[in-house]
Amino acid sequence: MTDETPRFRLGFLTHVQGRGDDLARTYRDAQELFVAADELGFDVGWVAQHHVTQGGGGLSSPWPFLAHAAARTTRIRLGTAITILPLEDPVRLAEDVATVDLLSGGRVEIGVGSGAAAAEYAALGKDFDRRRELTSANLQVLRMALANEEVGAPGFRIQPAAVGFGDRIWQGVFSGGGAAYAAAGGSNLLLNRAAYGFDAPTDEVQRPWADAYLAAWDRPRRPRVGLSRFIFPAKDKRTALRQVGDDVHRAALRMAESGSFPKGLGVEEALRRFHSFHGAPEEIVTALRQEKVLPVATDLITQFNPAVPDHDAAIRALELIATEVAPALGWKPRAAPQPTAEPATEPAGV
Repeated sequence: MTDETPRFRLGFLTHVQGRGDDLARTYRDAQELFVAADELGFDVGWVAQHHVTQGGGGLSSPWPFLAHAAARTTRIRLGTAITILPLEDPVRLAEDVATVDLLSGGRVEIGVGSGAAAAEYAALGKDFDRRRELTSANLQVLRMALANEEVGAPGFRIQPAAVGFGDRIWQGVFSGGGAAYAAAGGSNLLLNRAAYGFDAPTDEVQRPWADAYLAAWDRPRRPRVGLSRFIFPAKDKRTALRQVGDDVHRAALRMAESGSFPKGLGVEEALRRFHSFHGAPEEIVTALRQEKVLPVATDLITQFNPAVPDHDAAIRALELIATEVAPALGWKPRAAPQPTAEPATEPAGV
């Protein structure tokens, strides 16, 4: 990347995980990440939806969570990466999205995908083998609903009416064909933090997907590419490894059980498979300047998952991303909105 690279939006993604069984604390800590990111100037805060319990939690109902985050923040946009679309009624989902968007002052982004857990489909009575078909069908209805077209029954439109969602629907994909399909439908592109099932580095695998998306794009507006990456800055690499290494290693061993990663990985190979950027901020900047997808990304979405760092360490990592890592790559925070001046009032009795 060079100084001429267009400015990207900066985001962070949380899977809303903690340590232990205190989910109230886990959710509160995740809310505090949104507050901190808002104050630091992050452009977008994202949550991932999981119906099957993740280690230390997971978020099954993202829209109530984001409504609460909207009430505690002022600038940061609020999104899902992703909502598991086949497991939702698309009309009801559109109503939730439009409601949170209204309450937040138009700050919602919605990312959708098919998910990857058969247990979630079984629990909610959906056919896992039909997940791509269900995703396509529900996405068509969701787009119609958020465009305030009739859905479900003659004359029925969602309320509150949705405003301006033509460029705020994102689609997670895992192939070049999927990327081209997302472009054909007018969705923004979401790329995962790691390319599972491949030996090559994630960015080498995903760059052709991004290129396929851009080649297939035929809309008048600028295409948007959201790039999710594991980025954890700390004082130095040793400190970062102490805070995230064991979690990433355990996650890689779990992935190996499903065949997504080879068995018997060590810590360093686990970090490579998750395409990890960790260490001192200057080390991360140097590595990200070699990242092959970042030059075409319009959104850099940072995350710590599958690691679950201590809350203070997570806040500090957000600070380092916003103040040292992202600015070195050409990002600048948006200016804070200026309060409207109150009209002068005359003293009573004059």
